[in-house]
Amino acid sequence: MPKSADMVLNTDPEPTVGAKAEPLFNGKDLKGWKTRGGESQFEVKDGCIRAVCKPDSPSTYLCTEKEDYADFVLTFETKFVVETNSGIMIRARAKGSNGYTVFGPQVEHEPYTQGRGWSGGIYGQDCGGWFYPVWLKEHAEARKAQQLKKVDEWNRVTVLAKGDTVKTWLNGVPVAHWKTDTYHKGYFGLQMHKGKQGEVLWRDLKVLPVVGN
Repeated sequence: MPKSADMVLNTDPEPTVGAKAEPLFNGKDLKGWKTRGGESQFEVKDGCIRAVCKPDSPSTYLCTEKEDYADFVLTFETKFVVETNSGIMIRARAKGSNGYTVFGPQVEHEPYTQGRGWSGGIYGQDCGGWFYPVWLKEHAEARKAQQLKKVDEWNRVTVLAKGDTVKTWLNGVPVAHWKTDTYHKGYFGLQMHKGKQGEVLWRDLKVLPVVGN
């Protein structure tokens, strides 16, 4: 865990991607994606990417075949149909003899009913644990940003990565402001966390490359 005194707040307005954004998902099939890790299933259903947990499988990731995303604005919507833990890997990498162990920064997506409200925080998946927990008193609004009405509520996530800086927003509310000297380029990966059950949907995944100042 980082020291609270070393954490920087995100106070910026949520960026928009506009018409120049590139779709990461075509809404029809999983062209441009591949599975790494466990045996949970990913498929396309009703124009969304759907992940269903295989009980006791290791965490499973649906990863972009493109592996050199560096500076970008990423936006998408996600929701739980059956509660679990989830998230999206950014600038991720693979290790191990088969290249299936995914590691790197993950933008957290957890059920609000879990109680702590850390969605939008940044977790170091298989590389050290929490990089940016959502635990400061100044994060009170961020902890409330996830929709409360029901489990299957869509939530919008936006991520800005530029150089050594990564910022996140949840439903338009600023969450994380994290600095890294290690993770500067990699792929995106949708996570189905290991567990007994879970079903997660993603839609409207778009990325806008960021160039210049």
